[in-house]
Amino acid sequence: MTATSPSPAAPAPIPVVVAGALGRMGAEVIKAVVAAPDCTLAGAIDTTPGHEGEDVGLALGLGELEVALSADFEGTLCQASQAVRQAGPGGGAVLVDFTHPSVVFEHCRGAFAYGVHPVIGTTGLRPDQLADLATFADKASMGGAVVPNFCVGMVLLQQAAAAAARFYDYAELTELHHNRKADAPSGTCLKTAELMEELGKPFNPPQVEEHESLPGCRGGLRESGLRLHSVRLPGLVAHQEVMFGSPGETYTLRHDTIDRSAYMPGVLLTVRKVRSLGGLVYGLERLL
Repeated sequence: MTATSPSPAAPAPIPVVVAGALGRMGAEVIKAVVAAPDCTLAGAIDTTPGHEGEDVGLALGLGELEVALSADFEGTLCQASQAVRQAGPGGGAVLVDFTHPSVVFEHCRGAFAYGVHPVIGTTGLRPDQLADLATFADKASMGGAVVPNFCVGMVLLQQAAAAAARFYDYAELTELHHNRKADAPSGTCLKTAELMEELGKPFNPPQVEEHESLPGCRGGLRESGLRLHSVRLPGLVAHQEVMFGSPGETYTLRHDTIDRSAYMPGVLLTVRKVRSLGGLVYGLERLL
């Protein structure tokens, strides 16, 4: 009889810790992680009073998941890190963070300190903070990702806006979000402007001396001349519009996120790739 070689063992599921587990985005991430065969929920962090120790699945109406909610950020990361300590290169746990701009920098830095790969969906990080996090990632020889928007359609809009910027000297950006979003303008809108500005050209050369009878009504002015406008209303999810103008025409790019489930393919893609990265990346387009 011919001996058959044993089938290679399937890779271990990726342990994922979710910060902001009871938030609207955090809940969607937990649903996606639980449904993904190559991922396993290793921790759920949330500071909402009255839920410490509760099964996160029961709290979200998903059924029992045998993962208790914790407000102890560092303790949860430590447990996740120790559980996969022998994972080796390309291994380790992953933190998916949808919390608040005021804490996300420390969360990301803490993840690197515990050997957990951060995937940051919270926007509001300053350029100097991003630079510091890139340095932490390099020193730790770890991969991490800061992604202002996980939606593939938004990446396509940003690429189209960067291409159109070559041909138009006048452009303004408007982003619209729900009224519980803390930062304005959104990180996605800032990223779009940055991609347009990579050409190094000025935008919106003045044609008249403007006067704002209501300060701020013309939006935020960037050094390049681009203006960014923010709208916050209940009923919105996440929307962005880039409008270009030239004599006799306008050209408008728009993307609408109708449901937060649209972000989950991008989140899972990032979770699967972040452990093999050589440092910190910024933006989903770097992973496609």
